[in-house]
Amino acid sequence: MKNLEGGILKRVNIGICGLGTVGSGTFNVLKRNVDEINARANSQIEITHIGARRENPLCDTAGIKVSRDIFDVANDPDVDILVELIGGTSVALDLISQALRNGKHVVTANKALIAEHGNTLFELAREHKATLSFEAAVAGGIPIISALREGLAANKVEWLAGIINGTGNFILTEMRDKGREFADVLAQAQELGYAEADPTFDVEGIDAAHKLVILAAIAFGAPLQFDKVFTEGISNVLPEDLTYAQDLGYQIKHLGIARRRDSGGIELRVHPTLVPSAQLIANVDGVMNAVLVKGDAVGSTLYYGPGAGSEATASAVIADIVRVSRSIGVASDNHIPHLGSIDSKLQEPYVLPITEVETAYYLRMSVLDRPGVLSTVTQILSDAGISIEALVQKEPNEGEPHVPVILLTSRAIEKRLVGAIEEIEKLDTISDKIVRIRVEHLN
Repeated sequence: MKNLEGGILKRVNIGICGLGTVGSGTFNVLKRNVDEINARANSQIEITHIGARRENPLCDTAGIKVSRDIFDVANDPDVDILVELIGGTSVALDLISQALRNGKHVVTANKALIAEHGNTLFELAREHKATLSFEAAVAGGIPIISALREGLAANKVEWLAGIINGTGNFILTEMRDKGREFADVLAQAQELGYAEADPTFDVEGIDAAHKLVILAAIAFGAPLQFDKVFTEGISNVLPEDLTYAQDLGYQIKHLGIARRRDSGGIELRVHPTLVPSAQLIANVDGVMNAVLVKGDAVGSTLYYGPGAGSEATASAVIADIVRVSRSIGVASDNHIPHLGSIDSKLQEPYVLPITEVETAYYLRMSVLDRPGVLSTVTQILSDAGISIEALVQKEPNEGEPHVPVILLTSRAIEKRLVGAIEEIEKLDTISDKIVRIRVEHLN
């Protein structure tokens, strides 16, 4: 095959480790669209080695070397790019490390591995003049990594907020639209294959935290700091809160938020969030993902699409294969830095603890239905420097002495609100714990 100048295309040999959902999608899209992919890569890309524990009937591997030991792929001298799609953070770490030591370029969709071990792996890649690419690690088929690293390179990113876990978004959407309980929808998500048998990573926000820390590192020119992300899941969100929020003109979304503070430092947090219904991101439902980015030059831009799936994620994997293929033969000093900024410019910022974060709040409390109770509540909030932006009192159930009261507060430092809530909960007119959900207007 010849390139546009009439010369012979350079051959780039691909070794794929893992033929599961994403691995099979990558294999089949590479095979199906080989002519278009080669033209865009200015290379002749060939899958020459597969590492997988078992065959996948969806993949015709005839004529391709197949090994049951994935490390055979990392040690194959003919493989130029190793594609790691096995998941996990133990064997995958050893596999990628071995490939990099052998001078191979690596493409991965492994967000947990990048978030937790990326700093070490990037250093290993630099040491051996190799590239480690990870577009598919965040938001599936949405090219958010390249958008942040290259497309928005002219901007000082002020903040970003993303729905970056489709399972959680599906659960919240079903709970809101059908009034279903969390456990009921989670069981359905598991039946549909959206959630794992152990759904902890999805519903408790760990998966989103992995992705957020990658986005923040690129956006702010910082090393990865996964251990500093505040993480709160959706398992305590109730259908009535979704309904009350909607009545007030908001949707509850599970967001990953990274924000640069004017006073210095950054915020890294994952939690349920009330977002105004008029915001585009508030209308992203089901298993879809979206990332909203605010740059000082471009303003706000929204990136939307499927956050998972065989061929959607394969699209991002192959984009990295194309990108790396173009760079083979180019001086390593000219490669795009892994996190978008040259290593000497990466600064580790102070990450604010959640107690220092300032935001508005949704509060729901069960209040004894008698005069003077709400004035006491509002006085406690006022003493903490917190004003009330909206207040709704619902009708009590038959024979029930307590009524639900919903408040939207002004912006406040979290530790002040926590102190006020503790004082309010001590009142004998308040039943049960106060529900607190943060509010962001994303402007």
